[in-house]
Amino acid sequence: MANFKAICRDPTAQNPPNVSSSGSGGVCMMRNTWRDEQHPSFINFISSFLKANSFRLNFVPIAPDFIFNCGGLSVAFVFVTNWDCNNYLPTFSRVKKLKEQFAHLYIVVTLPTREQNDSFVHSYFKLGMELGRPTFVPVQDMEMGFEKIVKIAHARGVCKRQDVISKLRAERKKSVQGMDVFLRVITSIPGIDNHDANSLNQAIGSIKAIAKASKDYILENTDLSSDKAETITRFFRDPKFYLSPKIN
Repeated sequence: MANFKAICRDPTAQNPPNVSSSGSGGVCMMRNTWRDEQHPSFINFISSFLKANSFRLNFVPIAPDFIFNCGGLSVAFVFVTNWDCNNYLPTFSRVKKLKEQFAHLYIVVTLPTREQNDSFVHSYFKLGMELGRPTFVPVQDMEMGFEKIVKIAHARGVCKRQDVISKLRAERKKSVQGMDVFLRVITSIPGIDNHDANSLNQAIGSIKAIAKASKDYILENTDLSSDKAETITRFFRDPKFYLSPKIN
């Protein structure tokens, strides 16, 4: 997990700045209407925190409150900064709709008082919410809540990148193994060496394609001699060759 830079909240700030950074950490999209509901000083805190951690911030009309894109993975968040003990149904109704639209959705809820915490727990189970679908993250204050959001988004992005790297390594290993088999088969043809095999692979392709290629086609598309092209076509068509290949 990366070490995120903490930013002290500035209670005197009035207007949120226009953030422009390299965005090397990722992109954060904030819902316009959510921004308008918050105190300007908190928007300043969010902007500064994102900028310090190399995230680019955009204000857009989206369904969730935030969408982060890190490492090619999009993670959506609902950020409830003022839990209303007497009017929680709209929040859960919105969450139920969003979880059908976003594969990666988290709900961060600020619960600074015991009363709010008890209200949240009671309503969560009363409305039959399914544990983990989506994941709710209770926090004590708004700044902590947003830091949690960034850390979750970053962690999911890292996992995504590692998964992609693992798949690329697996594909590369499979490709190398496949090429090894290709070379073993093609060089088992009498008189055909690794250079010839690589030339056939680049110009014609798979063993199946080479087996179907005519002598003239091989001569036109590779630097193999006429004798070698003849040998290859006979190897795949003459039982004397293909019934007893010599594998090195």
